[in-house]
Parts: sequence; structure tokens; C-alpha cells
Amino acid sequence: IVQDADLEYDPNDYHKLIRALDEHHAQVIYGSRFSGSYEDMSTLHYIGNKVLTLITNLFFGVMLTDMETCYKLMPGDFVRKVNIKSERFDFEPEITAKILKSGLKIREVPISYRGRTHSEGKKITWRDGIHALFTLIKYRFLD
Repeated sequence: IVQDADLEYDPNDYHKLIRALDEHHAQVIYGSRFSGSYEDMSTLHYIGNKVLTLITNLFFGVMLTDMETCYKLMPGDFVRKVNIKSERFDFEPEITAKILKSGLKIREVPISYRGRTHSEGKKITWRDGIHALFTLIKYRFLD
């Protein structure tokens, strides 16, 4: 399970991810903030997430609601063999692209989310959204 240290995502939702893995015989589980409850997400982050998720859906022929979610549960074998090059927020589109290109199926479950503000330490900016877009293009068409 991928977990941010800032606790914007509630660790009490772990059981939802694990249960979905068993119940749906899924290979990869994403926690979707937009299928669950979310608060304190800025308009810019909301729009950026929706745009990047839409592009992911178009590029890879899927129907995700929250590609940029932190909560991702995936097989250990996949994690050990995949070569992640990202060092910042472009991790989300890189790992998503590599999951989908490998043929693994992603299933989403609702989770809760309480976003932080920049004054509370939120680090992501619009520049990270641009990097995420280029990461999607790179791993869809070039890699």
C-alpha cells in the first residue's frame, strides 16, 4: 500500500483496499477520493486531477475516477520488477501507466480524504501537473 506521511488519507481505509482485493479478485486497487468523501481540496487541485485522470482514461482505455490518488495497492512481484524513475509527484502517472501497460487491471474503492493547504505544508503545484501530463505522454507513447 502506498501511503503519504502527511495523513491526508485515512489509514482506517486500509481495510477497504484489502477487502476489495479479496472480494473482487482484483490485481490492483486504487482508493478513489471522488467515489468517497473529500474535503479541503483546492479547486486547482480538483480540476488538475480530473484533467489528468481524463487523459489517463483516453490514453489507456480505462474508466478511472482518481488516477492521482495516493492509495494504491498492488502485487509485490510487480513492485519489485517495475523500474520507477520518478522522484516527485510524477510517480502517480508513471506507476499507473506501467500498471496499465503491463495488463494489470485497476479497481477503485471509495476512500476518505482531507486535503491540506500550502500553509499546512502541501507541496504540489501546477508545475507538478505539467510534469504529470508529460509523464503520461512519455509512458503511453515513448516508453
